[in-house]
Formats: sequence, C-alpha cells, structure tokens
Amino acid sequence: MKVLLVVYDNESYVHHTPIGMAYLATALQNAGHDVEIYSQDLYHWPESHLTEYLNKNPFDVIGLGIVAGYYPFRKMLKISEAINKVPNKPFYIMGGHGPSPEPEYFLKKSGADCIVIGEGEITIVNLLDALEHKRSLGNVKGIAYTESGRFIQTTPQPLIQDIDTIPIPDWRLFPMDYYAMYRVGNILNSTDRVGLVLSGRGCPFHCNFCYRMEAGSRIRSPENILEEVGKLQKDYNLNFFLFQDELLMTSVERTEKLCNAFKGKFRWGCNGRLNFATPSLMKLMKESGCEFINYGIEAVDDEALRNMNKALTVKQIYSGIEATLAEGIHPGFNIIFGNIGETKKVLQKDVDFLLRYDEQGQMRTIRPVTPYPGTPLYEYAVKNGMIKDAEDFYENKHTNQDLPCVNFTNLSEEEFRHALCEANTTLLDNYFEKQKQRSKETCEKLYLGNNTDFRGFRQT
Repeated sequence: MKVLLVVYDNESYVHHTPIGMAYLATALQNAGHDVEIYSQDLYHWPESHLTEYLNKNPFDVIGLGIVAGYYPFRKMLKISEAINKVPNKPFYIMGGHGPSPEPEYFLKKSGADCIVIGEGEITIVNLLDALEHKRSLGNVKGIAYTESGRFIQTTPQPLIQDIDTIPIPDWRLFPMDYYAMYRVGNILNSTDRVGLVLSGRGCPFHCNFCYRMEAGSRIRSPENILEEVGKLQKDYNLNFFLFQDELLMTSVERTEKLCNAFKGKFRWGCNGRLNFATPSLMKLMKESGCEFINYGIEAVDDEALRNMNKALTVKQIYSGIEATLAEGIHPGFNIIFGNIGETKKVLQKDVDFLLRYDEQGQMRTIRPVTPYPGTPLYEYAVKNGMIKDAEDFYENKHTNQDLPCVNFTNLSEEEFRHALCEANTTLLDNYFEKQKQRSKETCEKLYLGNNTDFRGFRQT
C-alpha cells in the first residue's frame, strides 16, 4: 500500500528527528509498503498545502502521530481538516501519547478512521495487512475505530519485550542534514552534527503527572545501540548523540554498562535521575563522553516530591547536581509548580535552587503542572471535579502549556498566577542580567584586549 506519514511543524527553529515516525516508517517498509514522509516540520507548509498535495498525489493510507498538549491538539485539528477535505481521502490513522489514553474522543474530533494505541510497530503492520486484504479490523490488536456509529476498542497489542529485535530506523526517508542542526542549550559547537537515539523504552518510576503508555522499562543492549550510532556516524557524519528516551539512567548498573561501551566513541547527552547521580557515576559518564544530563527535578521540597510520587529527595537533588557540575557535565533542570499540596514556600525553594545553580547553559523558567489524560493526576482531577473529561481538558482547561490548567494548590487562581509570574520574572531578570554582563566582558576583551578570535555578537 502507498502510505504518507505526516511530520507536523511545531514552529521550532530547528526540529529534532521524529524517532517514533521513523520506527513506524521502517516497519512499514520492511512489510513491503511504499512509504513517503510529508516533512511539514522542515518546510513550514500551511495545512492547505497538504490538501493540495493529497489531491495531486493519491495515497491509500495517511498517518499522524502527536503527543498530548494544547499545541499538538490544535495542530491535529488543522491537519485533520486538511485531510478530510480531500475527495478521495486516504484511510486516516492517528497514534501517539495524545490519542492513546482517549481514543474515542480523538476519533470524534479528528475524523480519523483508526487510532493506534501505544507501541505501534507491530500494530501498524497488522492494521495495513487487514486493510489490504479487506479483513475485519476487529481482529487487529491495539486499535480503536468506529463501525456503524459504534466505538470499538480491540484488545491491547502485547509489548515487544526484546526491543533489540526492532529494526533500526531507516533515515534515508528523512531530511537528516536539517535534523543534524538541532541544538541543546549552548553546550554544542556550531559545527556539531546531532543525532537522536533511543536507548530504551518506558520508565520504571511512576510520577503522578506522567502518562505511561506501557508499564516498566525495556532497555536496548549496548551492542544494539552502538550498531545504530555507528551507522549514523558513517552515513550522516553525526558526532553528538542525544538519547531521547524517557530515562537512560534507569539504574547505576545499567548506566555504568553503557558508559563502558560508549567510552571514546562519541559525545552524548541523556535524560537522567538525580538519585543515581553519585560522584563516581558522574566521573564515569564524563569519561565516556557525556556532556549533558537533563534532570526531572519537579520540586525542591520533600513533601511535594512525596505527593507526586517522584521517588527523589531534596538531599539527592543537591548532592546529584553538585556531583554533575563537579565533573563539568551540563545539567538540564525541569521544575514544575502547582502539584497537590504545593505552596508559595515550595515555589520560592524552586527559584532559590535555580538561581544558586544557574550556569547559563539554558534559560530557566518554571511551568505549571498539567494533568494530561492518562496520568494519575488527571484521574485525581476528574475524581475531585476539577476536570470533567478529555473534552473539558482539551477545549476548556489546557489552553497553553505555560498557563495553569488545574489549580491543585490552596492558592486562589489569582494568587497562583501572580506567584508564577513573580517567580519567572526573577529568573528572567537573573538570566538576562548575566547575559548582559557576559556581553560587556566580551566587548572589553574585543576592543581593550584585542581579541582577534571574536566572531560577532550573535544570539545563536
């Protein structure tokens, strides 16, 4: 079958590689299907372009994957409208973290013909096989669809337990020279070429604000990862690799094993856990080529951390960050505010922490917590009458990722917004004051110190 997979534009200056879509494209190609990628992310095409493209180029199937969030949801509506305008509309499939927990609602809003729920490599191939041979969709595991106005959700598709068996993505379909320009803070050189890789799937932790499409974590062997990295180095001259899965640092033992395998082969960054960030592990990670670890901190208060089931303590946060910085590894700080029981005192602790450890690697701000459908926090909000359902969440409550969606604190709505505004104003003032000071020092070195290496005052 002829398949068009849409990579939507999220308005980033440079987008990162769409790993999930690449895995699906490869699975479909290996099953004998003709796959094409519609790179809206690269070309910034308006949705009307997609309608025109489908009118001129017939496809049997079109696929779109989205995460949860106000922007992906509204983008999905526009792309769906463009698809539905086509007289000979392809069979429209949607998947991803967005529709998976609420497939009935997404079917209704999008006009899609089918939702793939959860991990898709096996499901998408089985679905197209059923379509091609005109068999009942009811026998395909892991999907949702409507038939004669009735919503149908089939039994779940079992997870692929040995993920080393999943074919490595075939990136020849994608504009890799564009994706290689992706940047993380200011840790990369202008000539670095970046690749994104998954070291595993899932996460062993259970934070209340996080949606789990699958239970636990499944990890790739170092040999399997190095095979993919080596291919990306050879084919696309990539030299810095971001491990984009939810958590590379699932344990100290696993992290040590990967570091020993990676050592000296490339530079890299990952998502990590501060309860594992000991001085000895940070030293090993640095020696292996690690330059960046993105940490989910969420709150610098023990009671708040317990309420969100973070499995982390303030002592571990401080000691882990100290160990990370001591080895010259750049940390990414993710902090959210407004979870169950949080107060202005908690927010002040968060601000104080960010100010204390600001090394100007990234601009630091604090966002309100969002109870995405499928998360324990969403279920809590529904149970307590804060959200009615998915429709209420997407169409009334979640209007922007930086605006409060549901207030789980004892603050009034006005107090909540004022607290976030004051906190972020403080952080922004700190960031730009330091940036200004750095620029002044650069200017002095240029003109008074005759710095012949100066390359211009640039923002990127």
